[in-house]
Amino acid sequence: MNKREFLKTTGSLAVGGVIFSVAGRGMWSMFKRPDKLFYDSKRTKGLELLKEDGEFVSPYRRVFGFLAPDDVCAMEVDGGSIYIATPNNISIYGLSGELQTNFPTPSDIRDMAVYDGKIYALFPTRIEIYDRQGEMSNEWEACSENSDYCSLAVCPKGVFVTDAANKNICKYNLDGTLACFIQSPKGFIVPSYCFGITYLDGTIYCSNPGRHSVESYSTDGQFVASFGKSGAEAGAFSGCCNPSVITPSNNGELLTSEKGIPRISCYRTDGTFRSILLDNKALGGGHDAYDVRVMKDKLIVVGGNRVSVFQYDKRLSSLTACGQCDADCPLKL
Repeated sequence: MNKREFLKTTGSLAVGGVIFSVAGRGMWSMFKRPDKLFYDSKRTKGLELLKEDGEFVSPYRRVFGFLAPDDVCAMEVDGGSIYIATPNNISIYGLSGELQTNFPTPSDIRDMAVYDGKIYALFPTRIEIYDRQGEMSNEWEACSENSDYCSLAVCPKGVFVTDAANKNICKYNLDGTLACFIQSPKGFIVPSYCFGITYLDGTIYCSNPGRHSVESYSTDGQFVASFGKSGAEAGAFSGCCNPSVITPSNNGELLTSEKGIPRISCYRTDGTFRSILLDNKALGGGHDAYDVRVMKDKLIVVGGNRVSVFQYDKRLSSLTACGQCDADCPLKL
């Protein structure tokens, strides 16, 4: 089962005020309306500041999109290309949606990263490394027999993988040898496969989804700091497990993506909340988290089998907190 399928069919079950979670590959029952159960469907005062006449205004507008051949399991951007993993396949597209190349893969891909011309494909118990033509150059086995890998980040200091079963981060050296395990000093709580991780400016950032927080670590595994709080207001993470996705902006900030009532938000690395960039309506609805990456002055967003390109709109931004932000952000060009 890929990550997208899991998020569509599983979640958290609340009975008598108790939330039950199942580790590893266990299946969960899912309420049809998780927003009513776990989220403030009336919104909160914090969000009202970003609305005009009762409606949220996004500073971004969708300027282009295309459909992948199946629901997307993982995505990445590199240079001018968009890498899309669907069951049994990785496809590489140009920014205008033209297919550049594709090649077959096993079906259970969880995440993907591109580094130094190599495609790192993450599976529940291994990592496979390909070139752009689909030739596999290496394969690394999981760190333990019961590993259940979720997300990965690749940087000059190694490959960092979140493990939902062992509730830790596994660090590999770039040659595939195991370097260390990274434990959260607060303890990772991972109710579902929403254990995101990314690299930015010498630091690893990962979600601690059951604690509604983002934690940072040095590349040698030392804990640095954390930020985040529970709540439905802007600048908080709500539901059973958020944020789901973390990715860097191109000016040294962090974007987060949430499920339940999907939204994409921007934070400084010290945890200072900037603004909501895209809300549930702007994204296209549903309850799954949308994957997001930054490509130059655009946001690439994936939900289901739809790939969307969003562009900053100066006219709309004047109505938003993003438009009032003084950051020198290339997305505003």
